[in-house]
Amino acid sequence: MAERDQETRQRVLETAAHLFALRGFRKVTIREICTAAHANVAAVNYHFGDKLGLYREVLEMAIAAMQQTTAAATRAGHGGRPDERLSAHIRVYLQHLLGNGGDTWLHRFMARELADPTPALDAIVDQAVRPRVEYLCGLVGELLDRPASDRCVRECVASVQAQCVMALPNPIGDRLHRRVRRTPADIVRLADHIAEFSLAGIRAIGRRRVP
Repeated sequence: MAERDQETRQRVLETAAHLFALRGFRKVTIREICTAAHANVAAVNYHFGDKLGLYREVLEMAIAAMQQTTAAATRAGHGGRPDERLSAHIRVYLQHLLGNGGDTWLHRFMARELADPTPALDAIVDQAVRPRVEYLCGLVGELLDRPASDRCVRECVASVQAQCVMALPNPIGDRLHRRVRRTPADIVRLADHIAEFSLAGIRAIGRRRVP
């Protein structure tokens, strides 16, 4: 593909990602995408086949970004104890999640999928979300000396994930707390708090030996 064509393709793809994240697949037209991308209206059909083909490419881009975050968070704790690996995972995950203020097309895209799911949501869950959850279930299972499939393990993982996701900018959080852009040091401080809080809870549950 010629360099100019490649540049046009990338520009259309990035523009579509932002528009789909902002308004959803159904409400964005090919003409709007091409106008915003300063591309000929035929560019979508030429490079992606149709709007659905373009959406699939955006989906692949979203999945790849989420997989990269999980891989980086997993590598960060490699070789450590389960508690160290969980703490490292939370820290790197939050650094990726909240980078650039946490307000990115990817997070808006995911929020849009949750609010108005398309068939793409299954691929996101299977290829990006489930592997992260299964990794965390393995860590928490080690801490509780229970199988990763155990109900209590999965509930603990859900609690950890919820704390991380709640750190993202959101209308309720913005109203409860004046929104301030977090510095890298703020993100580390928050990650350490979530890790400390989560590990204390997991250990307390382990001592109770909940059936």
